[in-house]
Amino acid sequence: MMINLSIADNQPVVMHGIKSYFKSHSEISVLDTFNHLRELELSLDARKAGVLLIDLELEGLHSIKSLKKMVEEHPKTKILVYTSASEKLFGVTSLKAGASGFISKKETLLKVEQAILQIAEGKTYFSDLVHKSVISSARMNNEERMYRKLSSREKEVLSYLINGKKNNEISELLNLNEKTISTYKLRLLNKLNVTNLIDLVNKAKTLEIV
Repeated sequence: MMINLSIADNQPVVMHGIKSYFKSHSEISVLDTFNHLRELELSLDARKAGVLLIDLELEGLHSIKSLKKMVEEHPKTKILVYTSASEKLFGVTSLKAGASGFISKKETLLKVEQAILQIAEGKTYFSDLVHKSVISSARMNNEERMYRKLSSREKEVLSYLINGKKNNEISELLNLNEKTISTYKLRLLNKLNVTNLIDLVNKAKTLEIV
């Protein structure tokens, strides 16, 4: 089945080069080209492109929210971001907006071809850097949620533990039973998903509590 490709890019030379590359392709056919977001949106409303190759610097595309809107309104169109914009800055946000892939304009047209074929099959095309960044971000968000779940007293005990205070010292400072401090310590280990005091301190540093 032929993949209908639409190209949205400010640069005529880029669009001409891509059209020429896929002119006689057995699986990919260039449906149309656009140099402004408004024209692109009207076309997507009128007919469905299988894959949309789009530059984040497209005229009229002022926010990643526009990309997200296209994904939501045209779920059958797979969006492949093709741009000279930094992957480090926009790779993750493109993925989170619902794009099916991100490829730099520094890559060869062969790579672009591979990316189009891959996402047309329902897969995604993102670099390992983007995937690792998303996983790292998700992990950090989970840890931040863990920290927010701590009670005021638990945070107070944690701050003393971070500063090297012993259980008996903390009990005197807070005017609490030493056994109670031990209970708070166990809760902290459990809530922050660590098994010892050293890891607890390191987790606190990761969360920038200290």
